Amino acid sequence: MRPASPRALQGAATEPGRALPPQMVVSRARQQPAMLCCMPGVAFVPALLVSWSSAAFITSYVIAVLAGHVEPLVPYISDTGTKPPESGIFGFMINISALLGVITMCIRYLLIEKQNESSHFIRSSCNVFSLCIGLMGCTGMGIVATFQELSVPSVHDIGALVAFGSGVVYITLQSIISYKSCPQWNTYLVCHIRMAISVISCIAFIPMIVFASKISVTKIDWTPDEKDYTYHVVSAVCEWTVAFGFVFFFLTFIRDFQRVSLRISTEIHEDS
Repeated sequence: MRPASPRALQGAATEPGRALPPQMVVSRARQQPAMLCCMPGVAFVPALLVSWSSAAFITSYVIAVLAGHVEPLVPYISDTGTKPPESGIFGFMINISALLGVITMCIRYLLIEKQNESSHFIRSSCNVFSLCIGLMGCTGMGIVATFQELSVPSVHDIGALVAFGSGVVYITLQSIISYKSCPQWNTYLVCHIRMAISVISCIAFIPMIVFASKISVTKIDWTPDEKDYTYHVVSAVCEWTVAFGFVFFFLTFIRDFQRVSLRISTEIHEDS
């Protein structure tokens, strides 16, 4: 799939009152700048999402442990962002992660749409459905970051359920779509890796919910001699597994996004 030639773009720009719309170019080769403003690759978007989200989890965990607010042995992710000062850092960084997730998913949607124009490997409605599920997950992340676990536990738990549940469905759908696009747009190795991450996340998601529902009290300072401590540990381990499953899954998007160029051209025509 080739971008429009510079001559064709120049001819379009000379028509009065006509501005060139944003375009997405997808190819197997590196694209050369051909418009006024050109960003010849958006691989930095999933890379930034992965690094920022990992930093958000690790930073809040380290601060919470050093402050003595949680035990070092597998607290819930939300436990590490409940008390100040880590609560402010956690909320800010997770909200940014949610925004980066929205941007990544929208670019992924546009990428699949462009690939599907020539290959027709899935229905467009499937791509739209996958995007909607992903955006629901990002919304859940925003709820988790905004409503702390001890302040508004019911809203926080709903946000966490939406974030993790929608996230698992999204990466599973994206794994299936990846297989559908083989071998033209993806290698089978990448597809196997994505599906493996999806399966592990799905398996971990179920006990995370089951054991969390068995915990009778909402608290962050657990000790091994407490009644529900085992439920807490198992559920927390599964939660961290699912969370970093998302991180590693989006890491596999980097190579795909290297083939994408988002180009924007703006022209102002003076009134004659």
